[in-house]
Amino acid sequence: MTEQSMVKQERAARTRESLIRSAAEIFDREGFAVASLTVISSLAGVSNGALHFHFSSKAALADAVQEEALTRLLAVTDAVPPLGTSRVQLLVDVTHGLAAALRTDAVLRAGFELCGEASRASQFDLRERWQRWVEETLKQADAEGELRPEVAAQDVVTAVVAATVGFEVLGARDAVWLSASTVTRFWRLLLPLLVRASLVAELEAEGTRVP
Repeated sequence: MTEQSMVKQERAARTRESLIRSAAEIFDREGFAVASLTVISSLAGVSNGALHFHFSSKAALADAVQEEALTRLLAVTDAVPPLGTSRVQLLVDVTHGLAAALRTDAVLRAGFELCGEASRASQFDLRERWQRWVEETLKQADAEGELRPEVAAQDVVTAVVAATVGFEVLGARDAVWLSASTVTRFWRLLLPLLVRASLVAELEAEGTRVP
């Protein structure tokens, strides 16, 4: 590959990344249905022709935003916890990490919001991916004896997914729902009902890290 070709590829990659970021900001602010490709291209500093060179339609651009958002979600959920971290503490920590990421990352916020867009089919359902991660983590917690005997892991999945997706939806308009204090209060309420009494004192509702 020639140096000129490499420069062109790098420029095209930067343009594509800029379009994805700009689209995410507009989708996040105005919603998919209202969002204008002209506004997106203007925010990215490129022409409409350049936008259509990379993305054939607004739906294709939304798919790219969700794909990038999925990568960012996986960066939060797949972070390796410190040795000896319980599964429940990992769940607490990751919910804090997700809330923090949603507060600051327009691409991640837009990716989640696009999952609820009724006017288009979603190829990358971030809410479903999040639910699957929560299910797997609580399944491991149950297998390792962290949950109270009378607590069904699936019931906890329902509560955690409903609450965290609710924080995500409400946080799109009021960042307080995604604050560390909101997530901490949720876990302070839930943990004593969820885990064995001997484990409650060892857990930190405010989180031990931000993945």
